[in-house]
Amino acid sequence: MAASSRAQVLRLYRALLRESQRFSGYNYRTYAIRRIRDAFRENKNIKDSEKIEELVNKAKANLEVIHRQV
Repeated sequence: MAASSRAQVLRLYRALLRESQRFSGYNYRTYAIRRIRDAFRENKNIKDSEKIEELVNKAKANLEVIHRQV
């Protein structure tokens, strides 16, 4: 993974965690944080650039959803 791509993924990860901390309900907040961490751990060893791009786009869409919900 290129350095810029790695930095982009890390920025996205931190943004997702930061935004999910804003959920007012404890259950929603902990579920979102757990799902984000699990998804990033599960996909950390992927080397295919197309698959990485697809996952990054999916994470960006999820970030927009979380942003609308909080």
